[in-house]
Amino acid sequence: MASSVFAQTSASSQSNASFKALYETEWGSTQPCRETALNRFSVCSNVLRNEGNAPFILNNPTSNKVAVLVHGLSDSPFFMREIAEILFSEGFSVVVPLLPGHGKRDANDDMSDWDLAERWQSHVDDVMSLADSMGDTLLVGGFSTGGALAVEHYLDNGQNIDGLMLFSGALALSDNAEGMSRIWGIKLLAKIIDGDYETHGPNPYKYPNVAGFAGLELMDLINTIRDKLDDGQQVEVPLFAAHSQADATTPIRGVESLMELSKGPNSFFVIDESYALCHADVVVNDTLLRQMQFNKTMVNQQEACAVPQANPLFSTMELMLRQYIKQFTK
Repeated sequence: MASSVFAQTSASSQSNASFKALYETEWGSTQPCRETALNRFSVCSNVLRNEGNAPFILNNPTSNKVAVLVHGLSDSPFFMREIAEILFSEGFSVVVPLLPGHGKRDANDDMSDWDLAERWQSHVDDVMSLADSMGDTLLVGGFSTGGALAVEHYLDNGQNIDGLMLFSGALALSDNAEGMSRIWGIKLLAKIIDGDYETHGPNPYKYPNVAGFAGLELMDLINTIRDKLDDGQQVEVPLFAAHSQADATTPIRGVESLMELSKGPNSFFVIDESYALCHADVVVNDTLLRQMQFNKTMVNQQEACAVPQANPLFSTMELMLRQYIKQFTK
């Protein structure tokens, strides 16, 4: 028994070291985190805005089940905390990476990098390789852009993936955004309009604006997914999706189209339009909202979606997510 516990602890330590090494390569250096928590391993650096932006692993040493959760465009692993805790409580180790260009004090060069989307994809590939070594059952998912990256990785290299989870999955953008993306030379123009990219704003865990150039990189990713699906690829593992019908940023039609090409069994939690729930708020509950410490005085509070709100149906979504997870824990 003692040798088994030692082996499990040693395996977690090895995974933590490999996870840390990814960010030493990305940032040049890391440093110990001031905030610690039982079973949580975070990777901190002075390049980050604060420790809440740090990538982390929730280690479940006795489990052979692993989930990877990828955050969205302009935000950070902070927004995956509550979903990660649900998976952890169901017996999973949970890996929550930080995408290149995110969570930083200075992200100007990153958010105008012509290879930005490729860097996101490469990082997800590296994290998935690590997660695959941590257990026998592997789920992957994420919020918004993170969900799109999870789907793209599955379609490109998904033989070891057992399930997909999408929260406000970015599989379509508004008609205006998609139309703009088709204009010749629009990326260069977006770079000029973006100017010096501002990283500090009312939310300590999210950039105040999405860089126009980065949004176009996301559109390239969405088009890559569409091309794969048009070529006949399908989702052949259980799919969970939660989406608001009122989402104007990533319209629900994108996820609906994926559902039609998924063999299931699928779980689709649709938040009715009458709740007027904004895109970013699907993964926010009361606990996360309190921890966010959003500075309302820095925004126009009358503007739609300017101030984050808790998802009023988060507990129902959680119940449905737990039911989805149980098929992997039997």
